[in-house]
Amino acid sequence: MTSAMSGTQATGRPVRLPRSARRKQLLAAAQQVFVAQGYHAAAMDDIAERAGVSKPVLYQHFPGKLELYLALLDTHCDAMVARVRSAMEATTDNKDRVRGAIQAYFDFIDHESEAFRLVFESDLRNEPAVRERVDRVESGCIAAITDTIMADTGVSRARAELLASGLVGAAEIAARFWLTNGRQVEKAEAEALLTALSWRGIASFPLHGDHT
Repeated sequence: MTSAMSGTQATGRPVRLPRSARRKQLLAAAQQVFVAQGYHAAAMDDIAERAGVSKPVLYQHFPGKLELYLALLDTHCDAMVARVRSAMEATTDNKDRVRGAIQAYFDFIDHESEAFRLVFESDLRNEPAVRERVDRVESGCIAAITDTIMADTGVSRARAELLASGLVGAAEIAARFWLTNGRQVEKAEAEALLTALSWRGIASFPLHGDHT
């Protein structure tokens, strides 16, 4: 059986890796198993086998399945928020900002790793620690867009948050719908369509100080 990453010698004994490299290897293997099987059906035996290590090695780095899952969520949740924040900071053109935020969701959901399933389709959402991380993605992305809307339009935080939540919700739902329905529209066109829809709404709010 081929492991997720090369982790064994020809003798079958685990290769000694630096701790950070081993952790990265174990997380990659765990992600494959969780995406394929879901949290509840996945077993630490499956993850160890996929990584090509013994269970004791796995437990040296992660005391349990939940800790592995939370570590993956932390990685992908933080990356998603960083993508949206980067889109807001990459340009001063607001239409490009909207396009960038939408692309961030499409790129995340279209990635071959299918890591988005851990964040948006988790079968462990009733676990408080998981729920907190999923909520953090939504609130982090909304906050990044809220700050930009407030700075550019001068509307109150409550109004800016409502607008930002609409953009975030539309981007996530549309990207997941696009994927679930077999990518019937080319990705670039799908992003452009949603950008046009979102921009026509947000553009109706005048820039801060613009009274024309």
